[in-house]
Amino acid sequence: MSTENCKDCETSEESSARLERIYEYLDGALSREDIEEVQSHLQACPECASDYDLECLIRSSVRRSCVERAPETLKVTIIERISQIRVEAGHE
Repeated sequence: MSTENCKDCETSEESSARLERIYEYLDGALSREDIEEVQSHLQACPECASDYDLECLIRSSVRRSCVERAPETLKVTIIERISQIRVEAGHE
């Protein structure tokens, strides 16, 4: 990713961290404050905005290509296992 237009993404470590934040943003794994920070950065940084757009296209293509659904029994098994782990960890 070119970083000539964005001082927040000058090093490869910074740009890698920004890309990771974009993934977290798309996954819905950020706090409200972090979401606002990422949105602000995307508006100011054409390089990261381009990476964001590309990731959106990739995810959209994958969703369209993956029409097969997992069996309902898999969902039940996963939920039961999560509950079991929570009980074992003392969270329930």
